[in-house]
Amino acid sequence: MCGIVGYIGNKRALPIVLSGLERLEYRGYDSFGFCVLGKEKFLYKETGKISKAEEVRDFDWDGTVGISHTRWATTGEVTRENAHPHCDCKEEIFVVHNGIIENYKQLKEKLIKDGHVFKSETDTEVLAHLIEKHFKGNLEQAVMKALKEVRGTYGLAVVSTKDPDKIVAARLSSPLIIGVSNNNEFLIASDPSAVITTTRQIIIMEDNEIAVLKRDGFTILKEEKEHRKELETIEWDIEQAEKGGYKHFMLKEIMEEPNVIEDAMRGRVVLEEGNVKLGGLESVEAKLRKTDNLFLIGCGTAHYACRTGEYMLEEYADLLVQTDVGSEFRYRKPIINKDTAAIFVSQSGETADTLAALREMKEKGVLTLGITNVVGSSQARETDAGVYTRSGPEIAVASTKALLGQLTILAMITVYLGRQRNMSLIIGKRIVSELQKLPQMARDVLKQKEEIKRIAEKYNKYRDFWFIGRKYNYPIALEGALKLKEISYVHAEGVAGGELKHGPLALVDENCPTIAICPTDSVYEKMVANIEEIKARKGKVIAVATEGNEKIKEIVDDVIYIPKTLEMLTPILSVIPLHLFAYYFADSLGRDVDKPKNLAKSVTVE
Repeated sequence: MCGIVGYIGNKRALPIVLSGLERLEYRGYDSFGFCVLGKEKFLYKETGKISKAEEVRDFDWDGTVGISHTRWATTGEVTRENAHPHCDCKEEIFVVHNGIIENYKQLKEKLIKDGHVFKSETDTEVLAHLIEKHFKGNLEQAVMKALKEVRGTYGLAVVSTKDPDKIVAARLSSPLIIGVSNNNEFLIASDPSAVITTTRQIIIMEDNEIAVLKRDGFTILKEEKEHRKELETIEWDIEQAEKGGYKHFMLKEIMEEPNVIEDAMRGRVVLEEGNVKLGGLESVEAKLRKTDNLFLIGCGTAHYACRTGEYMLEEYADLLVQTDVGSEFRYRKPIINKDTAAIFVSQSGETADTLAALREMKEKGVLTLGITNVVGSSQARETDAGVYTRSGPEIAVASTKALLGQLTILAMITVYLGRQRNMSLIIGKRIVSELQKLPQMARDVLKQKEEIKRIAEKYNKYRDFWFIGRKYNYPIALEGALKLKEISYVHAEGVAGGELKHGPLALVDENCPTIAICPTDSVYEKMVANIEEIKARKGKVIAVATEGNEKIKEIVDDVIYIPKTLEMLTPILSVIPLHLFAYYFADSLGRDVDKPKNLAKSVTVE
């Protein structure tokens, strides 16, 4: 989603904020802009890519205070006027903003009646005019008064030519961090990757906090009183966020999937006890023993992880499990009791719809757990307990390796909850033993990347695809279809294999290939029957099958093999070739794989 970078210090701000913006390009955007204050102000806004700013990057601009933004259009079209920063009538106050101001129309009408003149269609511009309305010489006081009139979400940074040696930032349900350097330099950003080249020391802002950054230090205010906070350290290196010789971040991240499985398990598997040790859940262990009703909530790829986890937990932990997408769950009236718990899954921990569902359940008194990748994220701080996936930075908009981390954690939580209930020591040992084999199995799948590339290029002329699976691999069919459509812009649908005859078969013909996930498991024969239904209608089939199954070649057009493992763990392997297929398919069409059109990495608006 939209990105914010601000800087105040003793160096030229322009190259620093532009460099920060470039590190946020992976989040997706359609326009950008920045404002630098020095002897004079310098405001620049443009649609398209940040590379357009090369013409001004090396300007000898003296300003050492600056704010910048990448915008992903919500309110208002993609135009230069709608790009951030937005300013007041006198062009003295400049604002960059992530989030949505829900009551901006009402506020805008009142401001227009008061004589304010608007230049854009955005909700953000209202903030600049509100701050102007309340400004009496002190910028943070004006920001605090303006925000009292606002209803919605925001992560924002503000500068003013009338109070020039400071940046004022505020947060409500939209992430912001402060980067603290030993050289009297301070940054404000929506993502740690924007500050890591300057500093690893950060402060994570929380909701309803106001930060005032000056050259000699910073102050955080909460309820208009100074609020002390501890520095935290970014644990990953900038090298982890670089391409490492790969053509795209997405390919690099797919190739990291075995390491993600390994890192998710490191120090957490206790083989001799047939169990796992999840320190993040120890504080709620007693409550989890009593849990009899569990909700799994996520959006997009994280939702498919939840749906896979639903099968795992029902079969091995003897729990009633329900799965939903965050954007729909908050509008349901779920049946809960004192022993209900909910697990929320999000790579960033900032997914707005998932956070809204989390807050809804907390209000109802439900035990809330989180699975996320980002330490200190909103989800990590707001859940009662949780487990980090340890997947490292994921830069490509289309999520791949994060899903492997989520599936691995869900498999471990299944063991954890199962062993609390009726799972035997033998079954526990069998599952954790197989879990430990998965990283090498995943590496074996990746060794087939050239063959998968060949298959992807063979089928790149087709513009309609079906993905089918059953039981554990039904959600993986949904994931495969999502990946193909989001980075290739071709039509793809995932469907439960048994549902083909209830409608989808009407669209199957020689122009609509199917990718069938059919490992040798409890529903293998059913999947073979579904494949034969497709072949009877002249449909082409690519199978994802278990190593050693030579017979499958007799009824399909192409085969990609995965190693044999326990049925509940097959999704962790079967999804890898689907990620590679989508990547090579899109790359063969010349798509911008890392930054697909219309999409953003972290969806921080509802």
